Amino acid sequence: MNKKPSIHGAPLLSVQTVVLATTAWMIIALLFFLIFSVSAPGADRPEWYQVFTYILETMAFLWAGILCFRNWRSDQIVSGGTVWLALGLGMFSYFIGNLFLAYWEVGLGKEPDVSPGDLFFILTYLFLGWGMLRAVISRELNLTPIQWIILVSIALIGIAIAVISAQSPPVSEMLEAAPAEEPSTAPAWAIALEQALSPFADIVSWLYIIGDVILVVMATTLLLAYWGGRFSLSWRFIAAAALCYYIADIWFNYAINYIPNYQTGALPEVFWIFSGCLFAIGAVLEYDLSTRRQTRRRRA
Repeated sequence: MNKKPSIHGAPLLSVQTVVLATTAWMIIALLFFLIFSVSAPGADRPEWYQVFTYILETMAFLWAGILCFRNWRSDQIVSGGTVWLALGLGMFSYFIGNLFLAYWEVGLGKEPDVSPGDLFFILTYLFLGWGMLRAVISRELNLTPIQWIILVSIALIGIAIAVISAQSPPVSEMLEAAPAEEPSTAPAWAIALEQALSPFADIVSWLYIIGDVILVVMATTLLLAYWGGRFSLSWRFIAAAALCYYIADIWFNYAINYIPNYQTGALPEVFWIFSGCLFAIGAVLEYDLSTRRQTRRRRA
């Protein structure tokens, strides 16, 4: 039976280099949003700003996906390859979904209720939930009554916040805030596809709510499961990454439902970039701890 090839060679980049470079990407993203996200009253954000935000976001998840897949391909990872396969698929699902959304918004100038990218964003929740659940199961989690109370409380609060943020305002307010539609210059196939997907908008919205709840519950569970121990640091970063994803999602749901004529690219959306970067840091820390552990065993 064929096994995955073992990865014993020294990595091209040290863990310190990867962590510093990824942290620098987060700082660059934060500064960019702080400086350029505020536009003049009544003015649209320039197209170059939207393009650059997509680059910052997409590259963060691509990098995280590569590092997660490196963990999957290694037979030294303590937490198991399946965990990192799932997390890597989640990262690449978001990467692909963001490419679709960027093409729709920047390339076609459309803001559809549902785009092909939504399918990949939903897959992101499924893969991340699966990966984090596998990590928790491998830990053989035994929660105390207090920890169960904390977990249930956070789950209920997370559900309430997700549902409230996704509620649409009264129809009268929506009609008052709705701008006049401009003639579309998008290709006929794109308009037809948008019209075909539009009836699924409510279903997609609820799937996002369910996905956000899964993220906040699994992130809390990871923090409780990996609070102490040598291998806890990487999983605290993974939990923080899931929470950042949740924060960005909650803000976006709130903004599109309660802020008239909302334009994407507001400051809270930087948490999506933070999420991808924190997943990358968690992956490289897990790889470093696992490979050093195996090296010490061989020397012993």
